[in-house]
Parts: sequence; structure tokens; C-alpha cells
Amino acid sequence: MSEQTDPRDDYEHHGGFPVYEPVKAGPDFGRFVEALRRLQDLAVSTHAPDDVITRAIEQAEALGDLLEPYRVPEGRSPAGFNPDLPGRGSLLMLPWTIEKYDAESVRSRGVFRLFHRGGNGAAHGGTLPLLFDDLFGMIVHAAGHPIARTGYLHVNYRKITPLETELVVEGRVDRVEGRKIFCSAELRDTEGTLLADCEALMIQLLPGQP
Repeated sequence: MSEQTDPRDDYEHHGGFPVYEPVKAGPDFGRFVEALRRLQDLAVSTHAPDDVITRAIEQAEALGDLLEPYRVPEGRSPAGFNPDLPGRGSLLMLPWTIEKYDAESVRSRGVFRLFHRGGNGAAHGGTLPLLFDDLFGMIVHAAGHPIARTGYLHVNYRKITPLETELVVEGRVDRVEGRKIFCSAELRDTEGTLLADCEALMIQLLPGQP
């Protein structure tokens, strides 16, 4: 009888990804990330006098100097590894909170903030593929598939996506063909109005593939 292997072992070692152990955030990390997001909002929504900008530069540079000695390699920071925090504690990802995560589907809820603005009160069109792409990565994982890279995203923009308004995105795996994992998702407001939908092809990595 052949030796049984743990499916999780296949997931963690598939492709050229190293095995990352999630880094638990400290009690103030969520507050730290939110403070930085607030600065991003203010950076695109204020028109301060030159002397205030000069002071802000000095303080921002001082903050960078404070944090620089604690720079760590990929996989050693809590950013992106904490699903209980908006955006999992990552500044790149939209600050949305996961509210459903299982093999059937993944659902997340949140808002597009001021620093996501494209124009005329709407979210920038380029932020929607980021939202969907991040969601599909979680969907593949939740459905028990090994690590995959994005083959393509096809986004349909149905209505204007508003800023600072609670929205919901949900998606699932539709079918699997060998290494190809086909997914779909929808972005809606809290009344159920469809704002955008997306279809994606996620491709399971080959051993050693980055």
C-alpha cells in the first residue's frame, strides 16, 4: 500500500513558493496600519500650505527612519497574514474584512477609500481588478487547491463603484480543468445592486515554478 500524503503538504510545497508561517500581528498593528491608511486618504484630499507640507515631510521621513532598522525579508512581517484585520493587515490590499471563507465561496465586505479615487467620486477602475485578484487567490486556497498564479482577469464594469460606501464582493471556483481553475465573482452594494463582475483563470503552479 502506498504511503498516504497530507493534501496540505502538497499545497505548501507546490510551485517555487517557500513555506511561510503566518506572522501574528501584535495588539497595535491594526491601529498602525489604519493610521497609515488615514495618511493615504489625507494625502489625496488635502491642500496644505507649504510650511505644513514641509513639516509633514520631516515627520514622514522621521517615521521611515524609525521603522527602517526593523525591515525583514518577505514572509517575516505580519502584513498580509492576519485575516482578522482589514486587508489582512496589508497596505497594498483593499482594507476589506473577510466574512465567509470556505470551499463553497469567499465573501468580503468593505469600502473603497479616498486614496482609491479615480474621479468624480468613483473608485479608480484599476482598483477593482486588485480587489478581484486578491479574492481569487483566497478562493483557490479555500477550495483546497495548490498555489496558483493568475492567467487572466475579465472585469465587467456594470455601474459606478462609489467611495466610502459599504460594498460586498463574493466569488467561487466554477470548474477545474487539470491545472486550470476557473473562478467568478461579483461586487454589489448592500442592497444587492451589481456594480461589477469578474471571471478569472487561475493556473496551478508546476513544481519549482515561481
